[in-house]
Amino acid sequence: MAFNVAIDGPAGAGKSTIAKRAAKELSYIYVDTGAMYRAMALYFLRKGISPKDEEAVSAACDEITVTLSTENGDQQVFLNGENVNAFIRTEEVGKATSIVSAYAKVRQKLTQLQRELAASADLIMDGRDIGTCVLPEAQVKIYLTASVETRGKRRFLELQEKGEICELEQICEDIRKRDEQDMNREISPLKQAKDAVLVDSSNMTIEEVVNRILELVEQKRS
Repeated sequence: MAFNVAIDGPAGAGKSTIAKRAAKELSYIYVDTGAMYRAMALYFLRKGISPKDEEAVSAACDEITVTLSTENGDQQVFLNGENVNAFIRTEEVGKATSIVSAYAKVRQKLTQLQRELAASADLIMDGRDIGTCVLPEAQVKIYLTASVETRGKRRFLELQEKGEICELEQICEDIRKRDEQDMNREISPLKQAKDAVLVDSSNMTIEEVVNRILELVEQKRS
């Protein structure tokens, strides 16, 4: 039976970075579900479909195929055969993702693929509703969070390193709005699963968080 680790949490909590490192330590497959939703959001934006137009978004879902592969240990996301890793991390795509990921048709399309992946391999999957909806039977569930200020500073530094002009206050405000959207959406809202372990990374290093996850996995596997 495959061993699954579900990591949920708000935007900017470091889920992808932590999950990727932990997966490497465990020799597990890493699945970044947020990247899959971002790929779909990118498609809608490219097609000129407003993220707020649920009917149009839902109708276009059948035109989309999202697949994953791993190259040199890094997850590659393909949108209709095109590697879109270089295009899905913009603020525009992030904001669109928060909106379209609340739609039933979008979630149904990706949830099926994610469950198929989890059934066939040991993996770590991160997102917003992995432990509550996608993989409710995961052996280890973690709710990874951090303060808005901490998450804002991390994102600010990340964008600065890319040479993008940004304001810390605006980034923090965007994070607050995204938290509100994710936690209050009607379908699969962001929340901590009852059996998930809360990990607040505000004052923790990446290594400390990874080690905490490894400890939890070892406890369950022993």
